[in-house]
Amino acid sequence: MTPLAARLAEIQAAPSGDQVAAFFDYDGTLIEGFSVSAIYRDRIRRLDVGLAELLQTFLIALRGVENEQDYAAVLEVTRPALAGQTYDEMLAAGERLFKEQTSALLRPQMWQILRAHKEKGHRIVIASSATRFQIAPIAREIEADHALCTEAEVVDGVLTGNYSGRPLWGPGKAAAVRALAREHDIDLDASFAYSDGSEDVPYLEAVGHPAAVSPRHGMRAEAESRGWPVLDLSNPRHNRGLMLARTSAFYGAFVAAAAAGIAGSLVRRDPAVLVEQALPRGNEIGMALGGVRVRVVSGREHLEAHRPCVFVFNHQSKLDVPVLIHLLKHDFTGVAKKEVRTVPVMGQIFDVAGMVFIDRGDPAKAREQLEPAVHKLREEGISLVLAPEGTRSSTPRLGPFKKGAFHIAMQAEVPIVPIVLRNTGELMWRGAQLIAPGTVEVQVLPPVDTSSWTPQTVDVHVAEVRQQFLTTLADWPTPEEQ
Repeated sequence: MTPLAARLAEIQAAPSGDQVAAFFDYDGTLIEGFSVSAIYRDRIRRLDVGLAELLQTFLIALRGVENEQDYAAVLEVTRPALAGQTYDEMLAAGERLFKEQTSALLRPQMWQILRAHKEKGHRIVIASSATRFQIAPIAREIEADHALCTEAEVVDGVLTGNYSGRPLWGPGKAAAVRALAREHDIDLDASFAYSDGSEDVPYLEAVGHPAAVSPRHGMRAEAESRGWPVLDLSNPRHNRGLMLARTSAFYGAFVAAAAAGIAGSLVRRDPAVLVEQALPRGNEIGMALGGVRVRVVSGREHLEAHRPCVFVFNHQSKLDVPVLIHLLKHDFTGVAKKEVRTVPVMGQIFDVAGMVFIDRGDPAKAREQLEPAVHKLREEGISLVLAPEGTRSSTPRLGPFKKGAFHIAMQAEVPIVPIVLRNTGELMWRGAQLIAPGTVEVQVLPPVDTSSWTPQTVDVHVAEVRQQFLTTLADWPTPEEQ
């Protein structure tokens, strides 16, 4: 049994309920790397870092951070970056950097561990020496019950540059964990904690089930000497030059096939040449050149047996569209936000292919724009593909479902067929421009009958279908089970 599988089994065997907590360090643990790097790159691009600060930061990096005094020196260097900024501005900046950069560093295996703890009803806690501006987005994404961090001092909504209370570095983090446990009657002996750095030994000692995650700075030797589990979890490494070549080849094949298909459609006066022949063929060639494979773990029969229908999928990546074209192949159309129509080349291809574009900012107008798709469902047997989340997620977290797809299925009197994509985001997260090679895993769930639905009960049905997605993602079979 691998260390990860052993840890998942240990979680499964633990008591249920929120008196058991799972404490997660952020930098180096939930993500591979450090969120402060994104902050510094952003500030350097905006010429917001002076030479004195750069020199001080460089010197601190050379000598390392070994104790609370060293970490206090780090905080002192950051004071100019915070002083005078509003709290809301800093939260917005943290959110932007998370979506654009840091979310792509998430460790997929840690997401599995998070899901396992949530399935047991454990209290989820972020415990990080970083600021709230760095951890607020991840705390929301993992639906953390508490977020312990180093707090910046705020007066009348403006940061002073100072910090409130004890920084959560080393013993300070352990103290914050114990204080939270006293306040909420958490059983620390039954609880779990995860970290990568040796400064967190006191924090890991505070719980009964510690684990070192891809340990650094002496943590590996410390964990091995204490008998703590060591989880070596590294995100796949890919040559960026090769990724650029693969991505260019993918788009090149897709666009070339689309151009040939549009020409063929015009010559034959038949749009099916583009939609049913050229695009699927170009998509298959492009995915092969891009190194993207698709494996249907279960439910392949549901891709064909229940058409026309409304296919719904969880939206993580730009790769979702080519994966769905690969799966569905024929007799379907999609729905996208109106902004996609203006994307150079790809927007025009999707427009000619018959994709339905809607204005999300105007719900009444959006419903009106969907009428042609409903007509195709009813009269032409053309299935519809929708992402009920509405927009791509920056993490594997499943967002709230909108009701549009479910109303359409109800009105057209067709079933809902859920398509659960496990890891398109890992190959191309939101904001990424390059495709990483790998295998996308898919489960297609049995159709959901909508014949007895009413407008009064649709909220219940939306929640039921979303729960199917959550359960499927949480219980995804391991490679040995597949």
